[in-house]
Amino acid sequence: MRRALPDLRHMLVSTGVGLAALGLLMLTLFALILCVVPPVGGPALANTAGLARRLADWQRRRMRPAILSPYTAAPGRIRDILPDPTFWRDTAWLLAGGACAFPAMLVWGLWPSGVQGLVTPILYRLLPASADLTFQALPITTATRSYIAVGMGAVILVAAYFLPRWYRRGEALLSRWLLSPGAAARLSARVEQLVETRTAAVDASAAELRRIERDLHDGAQARLVALTMNLGMAEDMFDTDPAAAKAMLADARAGAHSAISELRDLVRGIHPPMLADRGLAGAAGALAAASPVPVELEVRLERRLSAPVESAAYFVLAEALANAIKHAGAARIRMSVVDEAVHIRLRVQDDGRGGADRSRGTGLRGIERRLAAFDGSVTVSSPPGGPTEIEAVLPCGS
Repeated sequence: MRRALPDLRHMLVSTGVGLAALGLLMLTLFALILCVVPPVGGPALANTAGLARRLADWQRRRMRPAILSPYTAAPGRIRDILPDPTFWRDTAWLLAGGACAFPAMLVWGLWPSGVQGLVTPILYRLLPASADLTFQALPITTATRSYIAVGMGAVILVAAYFLPRWYRRGEALLSRWLLSPGAAARLSARVEQLVETRTAAVDASAAELRRIERDLHDGAQARLVALTMNLGMAEDMFDTDPAAAKAMLADARAGAHSAISELRDLVRGIHPPMLADRGLAGAAGALAAASPVPVELEVRLERRLSAPVESAAYFVLAEALANAIKHAGAARIRMSVVDEAVHIRLRVQDDGRGGADRSRGTGLRGIERRLAAFDGSVTVSSPPGGPTEIEAVLPCGS
């Protein structure tokens, strides 16, 4: 029943979608006829095409995995809609989807028919002899025939159990054939994605430069200015008050050490020396060793990657690990780095409280922006109560 009930629910929804598709197909054909009068047909076709697009997009989201929608703008004028091949593919899907509603109704209608076959002997005994009892065109006039109906009902129920699976496969194939974006739509979507990722990368780079400038201005630069002033005053007081000059030199040396430490921290935030010296594997080991929460590390990486890829992967691991330490309340963390030839798969899992939401914090969004510049992706699984798993895929070439 755990398998049959979702299948039955899917068939019922498919029936509704198919009937809606038939209705929209009639409206679309009527709007196309009205196009001979553009002032009337234009708005009618735009509205109908918009409704068909919404239904087709809903069907795209129903498929597993979901089908990418080819649309980026609302329906425009007749001269924009009619030459669009996606509009005609959606119209063809309205016809095919509407036709699929009838076998869907037939399939989910097998369940009550099968149940009726199973209870036919009971009905035969309860109903009066004058009652006209039939099952699937078989007159039930004897007890033997009623038990034959039981066998027929069992066969129907078996068919009702297996047919939805075949229907769903056929529906998925048909939907992908008609509703998947064409080459031009895929190219347009890819261009838009590249524009978005480039803009995000430029914004992230500008924000990083502003952070570095702010850290230098407020930290090391201020200390160096104070150091210069202390050295100047010590030079002026060297002959008149050697003890005070010596104290100022000591302060200047302490300020120099502090400035050097801040500059090291700043450089480490830009590109950690451990990453440059020992690569991603060594840097991941250093992250795990420095964690206050026990980290189980798995590294399957036998080569050095390009510096930008290593840096992006390192900061993804560092941010995910920091989130697990700060917010998850985890007692144990598992971290893995796996080389899969054409890309690197990074995974950070914790046994904490869960509930991580990228819309409520900047950490996960920062990981997304950093990976988007490399055409990478990140998936987050964090149900309330845990566990949380962050998996990032970063293309790196073979």
